[in-house]
Amino acid sequence: MYNKDDFSITKIEQSKINEANLENPGFGKFYTDHMLICDYRDGKWQTPEIKPYGPMQLDPASKIFHYGQSIFEGMKAFKDEKGKVWLFRPEQNFQRFNKSCVRMCMPEFPEEYFFGALDILMNLDKDWITSKDGYSLYIRPFAIGIENQVAAAPATEYRVCIICSPVKAYYTEESTGLKVLIQDRFSRSAEGGVGFVKAGGNYGASFYPTELARKEGYQQIIWTDSATHQYMEEAGTMNVIFRIGDTLITAPTNERILDGVTRKSILKLAEDKGFDVDVRPIKVEEVLNAEKQGELKEIFGVGTAATLVPFVGFGYKGEYFELPKVENPYGPQLKKALQDIQYNRAEDKFNWLYEIK
Repeated sequence: MYNKDDFSITKIEQSKINEANLENPGFGKFYTDHMLICDYRDGKWQTPEIKPYGPMQLDPASKIFHYGQSIFEGMKAFKDEKGKVWLFRPEQNFQRFNKSCVRMCMPEFPEEYFFGALDILMNLDKDWITSKDGYSLYIRPFAIGIENQVAAAPATEYRVCIICSPVKAYYTEESTGLKVLIQDRFSRSAEGGVGFVKAGGNYGASFYPTELARKEGYQQIIWTDSATHQYMEEAGTMNVIFRIGDTLITAPTNERILDGVTRKSILKLAEDKGFDVDVRPIKVEEVLNAEKQGELKEIFGVGTAATLVPFVGFGYKGEYFELPKVENPYGPQLKKALQDIQYNRAEDKFNWLYEIK
């Protein structure tokens, strides 16, 4: 629960919604009318502000610019056919947000401010949320170090913001599927590092190897473990799931792999449908052998931004492997089951939805 009086709320004078293309919003091209800003100073969080979306001023010596003290979350709001707005498992995002804060030596954010801001923002900007299938409002909470001091030490001042963007598909190739390259040189993260949290540097460091893969005709990378490059871990900004025979296999979460909310939800739905699910380390060699034997049926990436994206083929050490077209693939079934809950079209037997009132 939160107290609305704890928030300073300044509403926009005139909405800019007519300037946005809600029919074809892309991903992250347009931003809603309002945002949250809440600063941490003198050892405590200040009054959270809901204000018109716009630029914010930071000193050039702010620690975010020098040492990358930055974490973020990705979550979505959905509107059902009756116009009600729902968040999908926001408590998971809140818990992971603070988990990321702890790992990056940043103060944890109060639960009442996090959920209070979401409630207020969703009510103020609910007209930006489209109820059509495949559309949603992407919500980006993030935290940065803002102390003006270039010594290599944790900041003493921080800022949490929440911004929102109407979105459709994350990948333009989503309808046809992605081609992915199994990475055997670069690493996304290492044991003892920050791969299990949403630190900004994790993603910035992935841009260069992903760009190299794009030049070879691939849209994304499947990352392998940094020590041996023998084990499959993640796919770009998503968790990755393999179907070998009739079993869905995905790597267990660890210090290198993000505990994805969509991943957990898809695995739960798969079990609910009676699919065999095996959470264990999976070697590149096992996937290659399954492909040769005709047992590799599907590979797909899962994540908040992309939801579930099928892969049509993968590359490894200069060779390309096309995935077969299978009858009644699991991926589309699981995506539909997930989205039916998110849009409040099916029974929410797992209590995943959070209603905005």
